[in-house]
Amino acid sequence: MIDAYYATTPNGRKLLLFLAEVPIPHRLVPVRLSRGEQFRPEFLAISPNNKIPAILDHEPKDGGPPLAIFESGAILLYLAEKSGQLLPQDWRARSAVTQWLFWQVGGLGPMSGQLEHFHVYAREKLPYALDRYGKETRRLYGVLDRHLAQHEFIADEYSVADIACYPWVAMHRKLEQSLDELPHLRRWFDAIAARPAVARAYAVE
Repeated sequence: MIDAYYATTPNGRKLLLFLAEVPIPHRLVPVRLSRGEQFRPEFLAISPNNKIPAILDHEPKDGGPPLAIFESGAILLYLAEKSGQLLPQDWRARSAVTQWLFWQVGGLGPMSGQLEHFHVYAREKLPYALDRYGKETRRLYGVLDRHLAQHEFIADEYSVADIACYPWVAMHRKLEQSLDELPHLRRWFDAIAARPAVARAYAVE
């Protein structure tokens, strides 16, 4: 059994997407960020950076005591390795998945997150910040679009790389970003949105 600590942010959706796709026994534990629950001592013991998602695996593969994992990319890799799904065994394909997973956690997520902050939460509109993060988000969308011109999914078969990237592209309208001139990204986005597991994950509140 895995305790899955989440909120319905893009990073939290990654965990929900994986668990909707792969039938690992789990218990969803919502963390209400608006109430400051991410700062509670019991949550900090699992996620010392006071961020979601986080998991507590009560049955780790080594048979030892419960194992806590934080950071969304690390969680996706852990769950993929534990389940043997959504992470290729072939080393070349596996390398492609991990490269794009790291690309997301190091680039697409942070840049999109900053753009969201200055669009939605900043007390005043700062043209420099909106321009900077808007241009970088568009550039990263373009990187993914060019890659997907040659690949059905990010690493050919659906994987944790797609799960990591999808929630950040799913918020493109909120970020005032268009997919109209990115046909390969649009095709990929629509294909993932049509997956039954994605609908189940986005139904969680």
